[in-house]
Amino acid sequence: MSPQQGRSSSTMKQPLGRVVVLIPTYNEKDSLPGVVARVRAAQPQVDILVLDDNSPDGTGALADELASSDPQVRVLHRAGKQGLGPAYLAGFAWAAAEGYDAVVEMDADGSHLPEQLGTLLAAAEEAELVIGSRWVPGGATHNWPRSRDLLSRGANTYTRAAVGIPVRDATAGYRVYRLDALRQMDLDGVASQGYCFQVDLTLRAVDRGLRVVEVPIDFVEREVGTSKMDRRIVQEALGRVTLWGISRRGAQVGAAARRAVGRIGSGGTWRELTD
Repeated sequence: MSPQQGRSSSTMKQPLGRVVVLIPTYNEKDSLPGVVARVRAAQPQVDILVLDDNSPDGTGALADELASSDPQVRVLHRAGKQGLGPAYLAGFAWAAAEGYDAVVEMDADGSHLPEQLGTLLAAAEEAELVIGSRWVPGGATHNWPRSRDLLSRGANTYTRAAVGIPVRDATAGYRVYRLDALRQMDLDGVASQGYCFQVDLTLRAVDRGLRVVEVPIDFVEREVGTSKMDRRIVQEALGRVTLWGISRRGAQVGAAARRAVGRIGSGGTWRELTD
């Protein structure tokens, strides 16, 4: 488990209460049944909400069949493919309305191992955001092409440098959020749609002093279906992270300048002002 940050008042264990696993889907008919079955076997106390963006391959109808045979599986049908971020925001709103205490983000393609969910939930008893990380000690990727490995490592290195946060896997999509934490994040202001949605919410958590913990996971490349990663998603992430970095650095410079002006006004020496 990586070093933790945030308010010291969050260090006491707090039971999670009701938990729902959010699984966004778009053309995941072949992988969804297995993932749902594995979640139910690994953590039978949690519920599942499938967020289907009107998949043309019939994933939504299949999800309805799964829900009809298991009261702990629900389905939220959306009008069309609108991106990962809007799907999760809809899931967060649904979970809040249904009285859940925590939500899990999990991919439908089997890359996030349901068998490791217990580790994330245990960590969430002492944190407000838990990130299943590939890039902390003990984390790993399996069957990934070299290009994807380099892309993910490079994206996370660039994110840490650009926006100045200590999280090593800010783009990770296997997460647990407490609902109380999400309520503090001004989600109405989230515009990110692709994978930079994860960076966006990580920044919001860090900036609000929430307790963020990374735990190592094994990320397994999908065996069926095709990846949703494309150039548009990469470009959105690069552009937004760059703008966030510029904004944050500008705010830091402005704050330093105001402190310097205050010291001058109070008679500070040049050495004091420049230390």
